[in-house]
Amino acid sequence: MPTIAIISQKGGAGKTTLALHLAAAAQDAGAVSLIFDTDPQATASQWAAWRQDAPPEVIDSPPPRLAAKAAQAAAQGAELIVIDTPPHADSAARAAVEVADLVLIPCRPSAFDLAAIQTSAKLVQLLRKPAFVVFTAGAPNAPRIYQEAGELVTGFGTPPCPIILPDRAAYRHASAEGRTVMELEPAGKAAEEVRSIYTWTCRQLDMSTPKFGNGKGRR
Repeated sequence: MPTIAIISQKGGAGKTTLALHLAAAAQDAGAVSLIFDTDPQATASQWAAWRQDAPPEVIDSPPPRLAAKAAQAAAQGAELIVIDTPPHADSAARAAVEVADLVLIPCRPSAFDLAAIQTSAKLVQLLRKPAFVVFTAGAPNAPRIYQEAGELVTGFGTPPCPIILPDRAAYRHASAEGRTVMELEPAGKAAEEVRSIYTWTCRQLDMSTPKFGNGKGRR
């Protein structure tokens, strides 16, 4: 059962948004997915409450219990786990990376956010885990900015994911309703980008290529 850790030492990088949407895309493609919420702010858990616990399921998990809960989830039929972590918490990030098969580091393409990547890069290199930086919340049409940011993070030893999740209003509207962008705007650009990054993630994990059905969403 593949496990993805979403880590970043910088707050506001989009960790929870990425975690929720990856798990939701997996669910849309027919895989049983879970989100482990290790953040004391419990944003993912609040989102689950707003949607009245419709899948994907969010489970609160203290970092020391991640390995045990992952094993239990696998025994109960889970096919993908996505771990959401808090910012400024080295112990939680390390615990998530230790159990992960793939690490994704969301990052805004700004100087302060890019500088903060180095801490996460050192952690994944220390633990010898495959990791990629996912650029989030930047301008939708700024190829030069993303190119330069990609060159910088590659120098840190963490290559950029080829799929970018730029700032789109759909994320804000969807989260406020306890929904995903695939449910809010099934044919929108944000939904297309989420499906693309999930498909790319499946390739990194040697999972089968997902099929998303008719694209109408669940809600």
